[in-house]
Amino acid sequence: MATFALHPQLAADGLFLVDWPLTQVLRMNDAAYPWLILVPRLTDAREIIDLSAADRVRLMDEIAWASQALKDLHRPDKINVAALGNLVPQLHVHVLGRFKDDPAWPKPIWGQAAPIRFEPGDAAREVETWRTALSPYGG
Repeated sequence: MATFALHPQLAADGLFLVDWPLTQVLRMNDAAYPWLILVPRLTDAREIIDLSAADRVRLMDEIAWASQALKDLHRPDKINVAALGNLVPQLHVHVLGRFKDDPAWPKPIWGQAAPIRFEPGDAAREVETWRTALSPYGG
């Protein structure tokens, strides 16, 4: 049986936060948006339909946990949830807070601007903030 390996692009773009029962939770390294990425720790999953029925339910629970933490932490005007995978084939789900005054509103964020990467110290603080916000979940 193959072991889970995070796609190199997700590893390059994300800051590790926590492992939940099904997913590895990342913070997208883009200070412009409160943005989480949930990656099911399964080998060869490309689409949600590739998951077992139980794992699909678990994924929805974990999306809800991430969405609630994002809502509590940032109070966005809208939370977008998407599993695109056009460039990165490994199944991953974006949970993204949007604000009416964000740089891309009301358009999708993809392709609008280059990410604003966190400086190392800011990244460490961002990771700790998110870990605290996510700590009630994942059990």
